[in-house]
Amino acid sequence: MLAGSHVALGAAAWIAVAPHLGRPPLDAEALALAVAGGLLPDIDHPKSWVGRRLRPVSDLVAALFGHRGVTHSLLALLGCGWLLHQGVLPARWAEPLVAGYLSHLLGDLLTPAGLRLLWPFRGTWALPLCRAGSPFEPLVVALILVAAWSTLPDRPDARAALHRMGLFIAGSTEPLPPPPPPPPRRRVIGLAVPFAARQA
Repeated sequence: MLAGSHVALGAAAWIAVAPHLGRPPLDAEALALAVAGGLLPDIDHPKSWVGRRLRPVSDLVAALFGHRGVTHSLLALLGCGWLLHQGVLPARWAEPLVAGYLSHLLGDLLTPAGLRLLWPFRGTWALPLCRAGSPFEPLVVALILVAAWSTLPDRPDARAALHRMGLFIAGSTEPLPPPPPPPPRRRVIGLAVPFAARQA
């Protein structure tokens, strides 16, 4: 899938998982980490969004493992589990990061290219619902977002959360101030000159 889809899926994964962890689903820090996790597996592709920004690392990972190699495999899943249980990162960072990472793998599993889950062995696993970059991809992502939102037991006020993040100005009941009055027109005063004088 494209980077924008992985961003949306990372956010959707956290929105769905957070209530089960006793965490607020629209926390700005957690959403940002989930989005980062949703982009992270493509560090094995130097031309991906994250690969271009981490170019020396992505070049090395691509040369060693190739695209959709170890970062898209069961080994990556084990790494996510290890990260959660070893306390290398605080849980408030590790949980959304892992949720986003797993959402990336799910998204790529829905494309015909699939995942090499048993890397380094050959063979891919896929549930090919849409091709990456196809017009059908945004529809699949939108359906997943709606499904994630509908799983929330108590749906939070999205406008208030976006307002707290500075991304949205909540509607106000106060009327808008009236527009300023137009500037007064200047009156041009001319001298009346008799017709006979103009003829002279």
